Amino acid sequence: MTHWRMMNIRKITIGTVALAALALAGCAPAGDEGEAPAADECDVVEHAMGLRWQQQSAEAQALQGQAYHFAGQRLEELVAEAEDDADLAIITDLDETAVDNTELLARDVAECHDYSVWDTWDHWEREGAATLIPGALAFFERADELGVSVYYVSDRTEENHGDTVAMLEKLELPQVEDDRVLLLGPPKEERRAAVQAEHEVIMQLGDTLHDFDASFAGADLETQRALVEEHADRFGNDWIVLPNATYGSWEDAELRAWDAPLEIEE
Repeated sequence: MTHWRMMNIRKITIGTVALAALALAGCAPAGDEGEAPAADECDVVEHAMGLRWQQQSAEAQALQGQAYHFAGQRLEELVAEAEDDADLAIITDLDETAVDNTELLARDVAECHDYSVWDTWDHWEREGAATLIPGALAFFERADELGVSVYYVSDRTEENHGDTVAMLEKLELPQVEDDRVLLLGPPKEERRAAVQAEHEVIMQLGDTLHDFDASFAGADLETQRALVEEHADRFGNDWIVLPNATYGSWEDAELRAWDAPLEIEE
């Protein structure tokens, strides 16, 4: 996950989407006079559909488990192919890759607060209760059994390093040590390079493309799509992508619509 906290992304108001999504339970905090805001004042309900899919859909659960299932199969192959004395490692992102933070996002939407500015995230890091992504624990436990070093490289804040370590320990993820949990400070590319300097990194896991290569960071969507084609042989091989419909560099992209006039048939 990349929190985009330095970019301070704000949503474009789309009134029709807001009206449709206002059905999200609880998205109506009281105003100054104790009244719920009008739909066009609660722009963050634009997040609701993707968030509902991420947290509640069986399809998201299936895709997450599927990603870790195939990652496990590929990990076995990569370990078998490696030299006997190779010092193998995997690098994984945390948020929406190994752990689920959607309860924070749902709370913020319910309060009509734009979670994508990330000003509630530090509180969540300190006191929130993230849960495991389906399939994650079994995968990382198997990596540990195979003697593969696991590095958790996340843009959670270094100030809350102890809280993040405590969270990972509570979730019983393996190899949770201070020097295996590399948080925001140096760019992710530098933290990955530090691991690669000491190990043969055979797999990376993440929910945004920036989790895999610095060339994706800050690139526009057209460039990102071109880079996906350029690196197509890596996806499903040593780059494993987890689904995340709640935030990303695509958030303010314009939709491509059919140009035919709207016709409603009864």
